[in-house]
Amino acid sequence: MSYSERVDIRIGIANSPREINFESSQTSSEVEKTVSDALESNSKFVKLVDNKGNVYLVPTDSFAYLEIGSEESRRVGFVA
Repeated sequence: MSYSERVDIRIGIANSPREINFESSQTSSEVEKTVSDALESNSKFVKLVDNKGNVYLVPTDSFAYLEIGSEESRRVGFVA
């Protein structure tokens, strides 16, 4: 049996009723640091990757909020 870590991420977009939701294999602290670094450096975009390898480029000026869920271990395979 193998275990994989994942964290749920929700990004609220300013002036939009929709959110961006995805799961990432990055830790919550890695996601927080990536976003914080982008905001502090006045970067135009923040780049996040989900657990399927999809890349999300989100303009930093459109961030309304970022919710990082707790890390959970998910079992992969069958349990007898």
